[in-house]
Amino acid sequence: MTAKLLSVRDVAVELGGQLALTQVSFDVPAGSCVGIVGETGAGKTLTCRVITGLIGRIGGRVISGEVLFNGLDPLRSNGGWRAIWGRKIAFVPQASLSALDPVMRVSRQLEETIRQLDPGSEPRSRATELLEQVDMPNPSSVKRLYPHELSGGMRQRVMIALALAGRPQLLVADEPTTALDVTVQRGILALLADLRRATGMAVVMVTHDLAVVQSVAESVVVMYGGMVVENGPAGRVLSAPAHPYTRALLATRPLSANEDVLSPIPGAPPSLSNRPPGCPFAPRCSFAVQTCMAEVPPLERGPDSVAAACWRRHELP
Repeated sequence: MTAKLLSVRDVAVELGGQLALTQVSFDVPAGSCVGIVGETGAGKTLTCRVITGLIGRIGGRVISGEVLFNGLDPLRSNGGWRAIWGRKIAFVPQASLSALDPVMRVSRQLEETIRQLDPGSEPRSRATELLEQVDMPNPSSVKRLYPHELSGGMRQRVMIALALAGRPQLLVADEPTTALDVTVQRGILALLADLRRATGMAVVMVTHDLAVVQSVAESVVVMYGGMVVENGPAGRVLSAPAHPYTRALLATRPLSANEDVLSPIPGAPPSLSNRPPGCPFAPRCSFAVQTCMAEVPPLERGPDSVAAACWRRHELP
């Protein structure tokens, strides 16, 4: 059985006086890829900030639950999150252009990061090595450029190179293919898969694209309204979803090039200030009954290894 590198257990987060996340639980086995999916506002990016120890930087705080890395709570272990940032867990944020310093050349940004996270390495040669590791064409030329002189795909490769500087065990990538054309997206996904094989690194990938999850992830976490509504092996969740929201997400995908009609989910996701009292998906769910409107269902794992938070899970057609 593969060891659990990261375990998130029933985490709840408060942000701006509102309950932003609740009932967030999932595991990341060593060397695996876990996809986190859901509509905008589902809580995916906040979850990334929780598991990277960055939630406090945007004014949030974990009010219950725990995050364990290699079985230890970073807040109660030697060095805390500072001993983990970059060296154990690395984060690739959504917007590569805003994440990179616009007035520093690529070489300087890489070399400064290497000095901080891998002081035993020679910064210049290690910077070139990292760019080669992410399959950057012409690394020596790219090192002399500023971020605005790079294409979107090249900037994303630089961000991944920066994340690899500390030789992490876990890479958290928040929408790593957003705003990239299809060909470049495929290249980034192939790169992450190659890096996993070469280094044994685990990946948590946030995406809106279920096809991406299906192609790269061993397990999937489905979020809605600030909570995990379903998680389990990707093949099982995406072929026989146990939660109505997962079913609805899958129904929004065009099935073929000749597909004329999509099946949009009616209504809109809840806001933090207008969270319904029961299941957050109940107002949009065609299977909801009165219990769904009044009580939040627990996230419970079934015999198929899939966990779902749905009162009607075993009654769904």
